[in-house]
Amino acid sequence: MTGARPTRAGRGPERGFILVTVLWILAALAAFTAVYAVYVSDTASASAVRTQTLRADGLVVAAVELAALRLLSVPAQDRPISGEVRFRMGEANVSARFADEAARIDLNSAALPVLAGLFQVLGVPEQAAKTYAASIVAWRTPARGSSAGAGSAASGSKTSVLGDDEAAKGQGAFAHAAELARVPGLPADVVAAALPYLTVYAGRREVNPELAGPVVRAALAKAGQGMDDIDNATFANTGESSGAAKAGDDKAGGDGTAIAGASGLTTVAGDTARVTVRVAFDNGRKQGAEAVILLRDFGIDPYRVLLWRDLSWRELADLDAAPAAWRKTTGGRP
Repeated sequence: MTGARPTRAGRGPERGFILVTVLWILAALAAFTAVYAVYVSDTASASAVRTQTLRADGLVVAAVELAALRLLSVPAQDRPISGEVRFRMGEANVSARFADEAARIDLNSAALPVLAGLFQVLGVPEQAAKTYAASIVAWRTPARGSSAGAGSAASGSKTSVLGDDEAAKGQGAFAHAAELARVPGLPADVVAAALPYLTVYAGRREVNPELAGPVVRAALAKAGQGMDDIDNATFANTGESSGAAKAGDDKAGGDGTAIAGASGLTTVAGDTARVTVRVAFDNGRKQGAEAVILLRDFGIDPYRVLLWRDLSWRELADLDAAPAAWRKTTGGRP
């Protein structure tokens, strides 16, 4: 006798529970796969950016090396005061513009009237500009008894501006132009406005009027540096300008005579140059840097880097916006 077969009606809920569990597992796997795909994509993108950054860093160094080679490949008296190096490598166009550092006013060497003239051009009243300039001279002059060379005029200006106590505490030479913010009495906005036109690397008080921008040239004119006697054609040169050629002009007469006869002006290349590098990749990414190099024989090193900084996106945009203006101002060639 055969018994009745058991019914399966009671197993329905169990089968439904297993199905829901499987669906949850599949959903979790799908989510994990999506997250992993995003992670892999982002990692690949980050790796590509990192790789491109490393390539850009190498191209910037190469550009500075080529600019230094251009400057060192000729005798010092024939050294160009400005120019440009261009090349293409690694799916990128690279340009390096170089100009003698005498295009800026040296904080450690400039005469008081030149510093005062700069502040006046930047909108500071005449008396306040002279006070700021005297404060800078007082700050950079060594303290009494620390070294020779603190003249009576400088000592007098220190006493009148900073007082007897501060006058005995000269801080010495500026190590960086940004240290201007430490000088007592100088407003922060004035310091920020003046920094683009100042340097501590030129090593001389003279300024090259052919390389100087409109603000610096106006400051020289305010200081009575003979700018009115220089023909405007002096500032319209194109191509690389050689220091030797300008020195020859000084001997032969013409514009060079006016420059040579004007105190605080020079047209001869010095030992320091500022190199501005721009790297533009084919995919649109851009990177740049600015370096100041000292061109001297250091044994195994033909030059040394005094300053190195990366350019911001705004500075790169400015380079793209005004290449023609730079060539007109500095004599750089495309």
